[in-house]
Amino acid sequence: MKVHLALLLFALSSSLFADSKPNIVFILADDLGQMDIGAFNPKTFYETPNIDGLAKRGMKFTQGYAACCVCSPTRGSIMTGKYPPRVGITNFIGGTRAGKMLPAPNTRQLALEEVTIAEAMRDAGYATFFAGKWHLGDAGFMPKDQGFTHDEGSDTGPKGDKPKQQDDPKKTDRITDAAVKFIEANKDKPFYAYLPYNAPHVPIGARADLVAKWQEKAKQAPADAWGQERANQVRLVQNNPVYAAMLEQFDTAIGRLIATLGKNGLMEKTIIVFMSDNGGLATAEGHPTSNLPLRAGKGWPYEGGVREPLIVVAPGVTKADTTCDSPVISTDFYPTLLQLAGLPLKPEQHLDGVSFVPLLKGGCMDRGKPLFWHYPHYANQGGPPCTTIRDGDWKLIEWHEDGALELYNIAQDLSEKTNLASQQPDKAKELHTKLIAWRKEVGALMPTPNPNFDPNAKPEAKTAKKGKGKK
Repeated sequence: MKVHLALLLFALSSSLFADSKPNIVFILADDLGQMDIGAFNPKTFYETPNIDGLAKRGMKFTQGYAACCVCSPTRGSIMTGKYPPRVGITNFIGGTRAGKMLPAPNTRQLALEEVTIAEAMRDAGYATFFAGKWHLGDAGFMPKDQGFTHDEGSDTGPKGDKPKQQDDPKKTDRITDAAVKFIEANKDKPFYAYLPYNAPHVPIGARADLVAKWQEKAKQAPADAWGQERANQVRLVQNNPVYAAMLEQFDTAIGRLIATLGKNGLMEKTIIVFMSDNGGLATAEGHPTSNLPLRAGKGWPYEGGVREPLIVVAPGVTKADTTCDSPVISTDFYPTLLQLAGLPLKPEQHLDGVSFVPLLKGGCMDRGKPLFWHYPHYANQGGPPCTTIRDGDWKLIEWHEDGALELYNIAQDLSEKTNLASQQPDKAKELHTKLIAWRKEVGALMPTPNPNFDPNAKPEAKTAKKGKGKK
């Protein structure tokens, strides 16, 4: 049955780009919040005209989700089309923070046995390119080992060039330089370019002239305001000039990519995906941005931690300046891109992905199953171990330290202010049952009691440091 379905989808998809295989440029930001982008938040403090321009060219998804609230698991889900627990990467690689519980084991690399999206594209005749942040393994498990024929890494450009490092602290321009060179060299053949940028992850930084520009603009911004998320302060306003400068440098780089495609006559032949690996950083490490009205941010299961600025431009498939409100998640990219490229699906590989091509074409889609997130760890940003399910408009979070449940109706309570678990016990039980069954299905590992935990120790609070935001 699966084979017949795959062949049917292949037949349907092969006509999307009749003349030739489309190129694909996949841009992944690092810690970029949905509310940072003008196309999703007209009131944002920041300026992102080129990213906003992508939304004007194609379709933006108001409910585009990362498969995790931190980086490596989401990156693995994009590469494999599987939920993080299936591949054993459920935290950022190297994260071992403990608390009342010991975190679940976390694999340190993406297994070579996984058939990545890059390998699928390479085997179909695509030139495959990588430049940026990998974070899915070290030697022997690098992009070149996982299907990328051109692996530039994130250290592109001259080494030891201090002035260039100062002008480009996040390597944004160097990554873009390498991508532009690749596109121009491969303009006559199909290519898949995966560009996971380092921005706007901390430490924040940008060119000095941009920082000076935004320091002046920040004088008119609202003063700092703070809320509380458990032991952590959470930023409630956007006003950080260095973060704004970093986003401008990043946005300008996106503009260069678009201009390169246009100059080489490739815009109508190229699918562009824009996404972030998790939500904006709002509760720790300098608290550089705010995700309001979304709750919390990176490291948390709330919408601020997993809802992303997703944009897809697919010429001839997406209509310009359209919006989709249907939920999709990062596991879905694998089958979606295969279908757009007219390639056979690989249902045994992208087990959890669902092609959302029907949505790109302006139609409807019933994915037929809930969305899940499993984070059996302590986030550096304050979030404790938890598992989450979203089924329709309902979202349930199970906290593993004490088994507490939180239930929200996302359609009615986007900011997740009112926990309905006690008012809707039947709905909470229904979702909890599904959540437990899913954990068993994917072999999700769980945190365990910490025998060395000191219950009298105060929790480590993350508070803002003076000088990090607008004074």
